Amino acid sequence: MALSAGTASEAALEALFVPFATGALRWPDDGRLLMLRARDGFALREHRRPGWVVQQSFKPAADALARSGFEVVAEPPAGRFRVVMVLPTRQREETRALFAQALACAGSDGIVVAAVPNSEGAKTAEGDLTALAGLDGQLSKHKCRVFWTRPGSTPDPLLHEAWLALDAPTAIEGRRFLSRRGLFAWDRVDAASSLLAAALPVDLRGRLADLGAGFGYLACAAIERCPGIVAADLYEAEGRALAPASANLAAAVSHAGRDVATSVQWADVTHGIAPGYDVIVSNPPFHQGRADQPELGRAFIAAAARGLAPTGRFWMVANRHLAYEAALDAAFARVHRVVDSDGFKVIEAQEPRR
Repeated sequence: MALSAGTASEAALEALFVPFATGALRWPDDGRLLMLRARDGFALREHRRPGWVVQQSFKPAADALARSGFEVVAEPPAGRFRVVMVLPTRQREETRALFAQALACAGSDGIVVAAVPNSEGAKTAEGDLTALAGLDGQLSKHKCRVFWTRPGSTPDPLLHEAWLALDAPTAIEGRRFLSRRGLFAWDRVDAASSLLAAALPVDLRGRLADLGAGFGYLACAAIERCPGIVAADLYEAEGRALAPASANLAAAVSHAGRDVATSVQWADVTHGIAPGYDVIVSNPPFHQGRADQPELGRAFIAAAARGLAPTGRFWMVANRHLAYEAALDAAFARVHRVVDSDGFKVIEAQEPRR
């Protein structure tokens, strides 16, 4: 039976500690341990020690760690750590950048150890770390592969430099936007967002919020298309999106040639947004990992209804097969499907129910 995304994630976290339990690796005497892309879980809480630093740029995961009492940083910190643990992502180039960052944080006398579920590219990730810094050991546990290196002087400094650069904001769409590896549809404007942007009426005006903004495409499109937009707040859970989104928003305002007040917020939309928006746009996420989780989209709909002014307008796009209609009808008095094309639906909702 295949592991679910949540089960696989928990298994990787547990597997990460196995080399220390078996004695293959030792905890740092000075307590200097860093975990990149940390996730909350029993294994982490059970083994925690003073001096540990946990990094997580995805707001819901960072909030879960904070609730368990960890001090969380959004970006890899400066300084050197004796042990750097890594929980890689599914995006290969993002994971390569993570490995390069881990080596930089470990320095010449540190250890880098990673755990990846077999179903999520463990063999590939192990091969990448081996190519970058060699391999000192590996084991299999909980349907995961755990592997580690004592890098010393990096065997391939040119590869290390190239992989560090993979995390930098990157120009896409003919240099029209900046994006970053690992974001949703990071290297293009996805078809659903493009469809929604084209459907936005030019008479939208007032304060706008973009929920799940990514690198900011929808807000930028609305500023360009709708001259009545006077303010735009972007809400995005992935902290790595904030820098490119801010740059894209500034460029859109400059190109529009008018004053637009803007902000980019690291936020979990499901916990709510500020009230009183005249316009809310969203291409809400509908999965984490590989499985559809339409409750995420429903939570975005509920947040939009709470954040919209009584006379405001909510515009969203979704895959046609996602059953959001009941959630929309419960949250809004008026719901209209504006576009149904290429497997997507664009919906306008008005008169939020209080």
